[in-house]
Amino acid sequence: MKISVIGCGYLGAVHASSLAKLGHEVVGIDIDQVKVDSLASAHAPFYEPGLPELLAETLAAGTLEFTTDMSRAQGATVHFIAVGTPQQEDSNAADLRFVEAALDAIVPYLTPGDVVVGKSTVPVGTAERLAVQIEAVGAQLAWNPEFLREGYAVKDTISPDRLVYGVRSGDEHSVALLDEVYASVLAQGIPRVITDFATAELVKVAANAFLATKISFINAMAEVAEVTGADVTQLADAIGYDQRIGRRFLNAGLGFGGGCLPKDIRGFMARASELGAGDALNFLGEVDAINLRRRERMVDLCREVLGGTIEGARVAVLGLAFKPDSDDVRDSPALDVAARLAELGADVRATDPQAIETSRRLRPGLNYVDSAREAAKDADVVLVLTEWREYRAIDPSELDSVVSVRAILDGRNCLDPVQWREAGWTYRALGRP
Repeated sequence: MKISVIGCGYLGAVHASSLAKLGHEVVGIDIDQVKVDSLASAHAPFYEPGLPELLAETLAAGTLEFTTDMSRAQGATVHFIAVGTPQQEDSNAADLRFVEAALDAIVPYLTPGDVVVGKSTVPVGTAERLAVQIEAVGAQLAWNPEFLREGYAVKDTISPDRLVYGVRSGDEHSVALLDEVYASVLAQGIPRVITDFATAELVKVAANAFLATKISFINAMAEVAEVTGADVTQLADAIGYDQRIGRRFLNAGLGFGGGCLPKDIRGFMARASELGAGDALNFLGEVDAINLRRRERMVDLCREVLGGTIEGARVAVLGLAFKPDSDDVRDSPALDVAARLAELGADVRATDPQAIETSRRLRPGLNYVDSAREAAKDADVVLVLTEWREYRAIDPSELDSVVSVRAILDGRNCLDPVQWREAGWTYRALGRP
């Protein structure tokens, strides 16, 4: 099939290259010439494992191209809308300007029988409104939410755990075309859910709200553990054996961040309020508050280990991205904590395997260094704030000779406390004695 993908940011670039890998002829379209040039040269403008190789393979095969020319979408049968929906600057609601602009741009090139497929995360009710504009030119709209995990996005596109199609009742044409798009995926036995627009829109935000709630629940338990002397990691292990609960996403620590969970739960609350169902999602306000409290608690724990005064202390920060295997620092708890410590007068030296440049654009005043050893030089305390594999694997002896004080704060509960304590270090973590 010939397919267009409108918007070539994180979602669009991964989706376009993955569809090309699945055997389709794909054109990725974006208004940003610099981004298009980078992708056309097989250079992703963000870090995602496996994506540069996939770009190089599909570009070389001639099944993928990138352009700023919207007319190149003409002749495609399926058009994916994969632009961002950030949080509005003055409210919790989603900003739909990019979705609406993408739709306005593609409509002149649609022909009867084409299907426009929304991938972007939007407030419930958006598809119903947009469908009118699409149907006026004889095309159809479908909503096909994405469930990508940063660091695993290519895998999650080529081999997802489910496919969801939101379509008009009786729209067998759109279903058939999407089945053709995902033929090799469906051949793997991947479940397919066909539903209406509203349910498809809700699936993504409901999933993110549930995951955010689970993370904040265990972090609430960490707060209780800290005042009772309990160990939240052992608590999570114990309740995680219950098949009704499960162990995944029960890792207490600094909390969630990134470009999805925070803005999605806030946008979900805002939309529910608009629909008169705000009370149903009031609990998400506390989920958000618990998550944000973890950052302040990390600063407090740092102050405690430093003897009550942060000002003038030399602090090593290992990890800036909101999660490992990503350079994404949008709403990153790690970067936020590093910035708060610097604002309180600490001499912060921060590092990350991939996120230094993205951090520098948001927080240019921080002191960035290239390695954990350089960050830890003469440090009064070392903070592990993103659980990169190389930080989890650090041996205490690697830092013994460079730090001023052997003290480490494990913001992700990813280190072995016995190993560090036996090596003579003060080890502290959120939710652990």
